[in-house]
Amino acid sequence: MREMNMNNTKEHYGWLAILLHWIVAITVFGLFGLGYWMVDLGFYDSWYKAAPELHKSIGLCLFAIMVFRLVWRIVQIQPAHLETHKSIERKTATIVHLFIYILLFSIMFAGYFISTADGRGIEIFGLFEVPGFGSFIENQEDKAGIFHQYAAYLLMLIVFLHAAAALKHHFIDKDKTLARMIGKRN
Repeated sequence: MREMNMNNTKEHYGWLAILLHWIVAITVFGLFGLGYWMVDLGFYDSWYKAAPELHKSIGLCLFAIMVFRLVWRIVQIQPAHLETHKSIERKTATIVHLFIYILLFSIMFAGYFISTADGRGIEIFGLFEVPGFGSFIENQEDKAGIFHQYAAYLLMLIVFLHAAAALKHHFIDKDKTLARMIGKRN
């Protein structure tokens, strides 16, 4: 078995791209679950303040990881599509990946606009603060909140379809699409 390289090749993703993919995936699912759960917390619930603070801290860390991931993706070669992939699958994959990136960054910016509309910054795990710039539009926190919520639902739908497509490639087409993203080499 060959040792996995940090950098991508024309045939395989490097271990850093794979690691970033799965860190982002797990974090996004966790943030979605936390966000879904915390909106129904009552004022006297012990997590009423802690859950949003945790959500914001993790969300801003995810933002930093996503910026790094995007830069890494730009500077790295991307593995070629497999020969078994149809033209429509290649085009769809490109569009879906782009849309996932756009949605992720849009959701994170909306979260920032919700949290900083009153001019206060966001504490990151109590270690430091990301400054807030206040409100740019009327009812910013409400409008950004609605966008944040529905964009998150849309992201989960697209991620579900993305995962279903990977499983289709693995179990039906029996190609290397999923294997490449888990680091399996033939």
